[in-house]
Amino acid sequence: MENFTMLSPPPYVPAGGVGTNGTIPVYNVKSDFDYESLALALYQEWIELDLFQDGLQRFSVEDFKSAGLTSTDRDLIAFMAQQEVGHATMLSNILGAQAPQQCTYHYPYRNVTEFLDLCQEITRFGEAGVYGFLAHLDSREAATLLTQSITTEARQQLIFRQFLGLFPMPEWFETGIPQSWAWSLLAPFISSCPFNQTRLVWQNFPELRIINQPAILNGSSNNWNSTASAMSSRYWYRRNWKCRYAPENYPALSFPGRQVVLQWDSPGSEIGPNNSYITTSQATRPKFVVWVSQLNVTYTPLRIGHGHRGYTHQPNLETYQGDPAINGTMFIAITDHDPYLTPFNLSLINPHVVAGPAIYQAG
Repeated sequence: MENFTMLSPPPYVPAGGVGTNGTIPVYNVKSDFDYESLALALYQEWIELDLFQDGLQRFSVEDFKSAGLTSTDRDLIAFMAQQEVGHATMLSNILGAQAPQQCTYHYPYRNVTEFLDLCQEITRFGEAGVYGFLAHLDSREAATLLTQSITTEARQQLIFRQFLGLFPMPEWFETGIPQSWAWSLLAPFISSCPFNQTRLVWQNFPELRIINQPAILNGSSNNWNSTASAMSSRYWYRRNWKCRYAPENYPALSFPGRQVVLQWDSPGSEIGPNNSYITTSQATRPKFVVWVSQLNVTYTPLRIGHGHRGYTHQPNLETYQGDPAINGTMFIAITDHDPYLTPFNLSLINPHVVAGPAIYQAG
């Protein structure tokens, strides 16, 4: 008679799942993919730690008050820096002796509001970059710990949005992006790294700039802006600002059908630490703009102008009924084709990227 005892799960536990058989977890990397992904995440934690501390050192309590913030708000940012120490320590322990070290960085902000805006952008693509690879890690143990740190970063991002007077979370779902997208956005802020620093394998795409980024600056929404390595000039100052919880009480930054003017570079630029990385692209002629937001990967036609310049129009779609898909701090890129992709296999878009990504401040 066949014995089914060994095939049965423990009481109150359904069959299936990964890592549920009582095996002792080992929190390490189990593949090159794991190592390179977690190394990228550590690069991200290091820059966030430095960024938060830099803004607090550069601007006084009075500077923050002039931007509508209090000393308590400064204390919260200081605590966020402490959180980054913990995140960096965790990832360094997982990666071991070859873990990337902290680098030196350059930030183009000139005042508190620009500092806060850069914080909400960097935490956004850092968060999105981890979501993009988390489900693909071979090390489920490392993925568990990383989930517990990246959810903290998500809280940081919505707090920085609210510091700016933006509705903290206008979307229903958070977006994940490929590692090469996150690295392309992060690398331009790095000036130099230790001589024996771990070199990442991820691709750097040519820069994409949004010329007319959605903006509110003293009541105007028509300000010039560029993304990635350049700093924005689009701010809604929070003087006399009071917390308003309903999304309809916040100004709309963008709308369906809005013309979005773009400019992009050719491959071959030197960027990153010590200009040691080169931007590349395997794509052919630019034809589309891809909009990556929430659960959606959507394309709109790119109208080519003079040189590496063109425009498209913001699409009109919902993730589900009642949830505009194009919202929040999201991502766009220029592609040569429009392959059908979903959040789980978005990295397959990389061979089609002409330039980007850029952060699009839809809401």
